[in-house]
Amino acid sequence: MNSRLTIAMPKGRIFSEAVDLLRKSGLSIPEDFHEDTRKLIISFDELDIDFFLAKPADVPTYVEYGVADVGVVGKDVLLEEDRDVYELLDLGISRCRMSVAGLADWTPTFSPRVATKYPRIASRYFREQGQQVEVIKLNGSVELAPLIGLADRIVDIVSTGRTLQENGLIELEHITDITTRLIANRVSYRMKNKEIEEIYQRFSKVIGVNQECQ
Repeated sequence: MNSRLTIAMPKGRIFSEAVDLLRKSGLSIPEDFHEDTRKLIISFDELDIDFFLAKPADVPTYVEYGVADVGVVGKDVLLEEDRDVYELLDLGISRCRMSVAGLADWTPTFSPRVATKYPRIASRYFREQGQQVEVIKLNGSVELAPLIGLADRIVDIVSTGRTLQENGLIELEHITDITTRLIANRVSYRMKNKEIEEIYQRFSKVIGVNQECQ
C-alpha cells in the first residue's frame, strides 16, 4: 500500500497560517512553499507528502472523493458544502464569524431578500429562525447588494468588520463562529491511519490538544 500522504490546502486567508502550523509541528516545509506558485501539486519526497493547492470550496470535495487523504479547510466551507468526510481537529486558526449584516437603518420588509456566498448556511439559519426569505447567491463582494437594492441583508464571513464599516453596513445577527479544521477521507483514515495520526498529533501538539485521533 502507498503510504504517501496527500494533503489538500486552501489558497487564500488560511494558507499561510496552516503552513506556519506545519512548520511549528516539526515538518521541514521549505520557505519557498507559498500559494502564489503556479504549480497546483507540490511534492516533498523527503516527507512523503504531496500538497494540492485548491480553492477553499473544493478542498472537501477532493477529500471526500479520496484524491486527497486529508485537507485543511474552514468550518464555513464544511457547513456549506456538507461533504461526507471525517472532521478530525479544530486547528483554531483564521478565526472569524458568520454573520447577518445590513445597512444601519435596516428595517424588516414584506419580501426580504438575502445575498450571500453561502446559500445553504443562510437558508438553514433563517429557516431555524422561522423567517421566510429569498436567498440570492453571489460570488463576488456581497456587501454591494444592500447598497444597490438587490437585497436588504447579507450573510457573510466577518473578521475585523472593517469591510462592513467602510460600506456603511453593520452586523445584525451572529450565526456561528468559524475556525479552520483538519478533515480526512473515510477510506484513507482506515488505510493510512498511521500517517494521518502523525499529522494529527503534530498539529495537536502545536495547538495544545492532547488526545487520540477519533
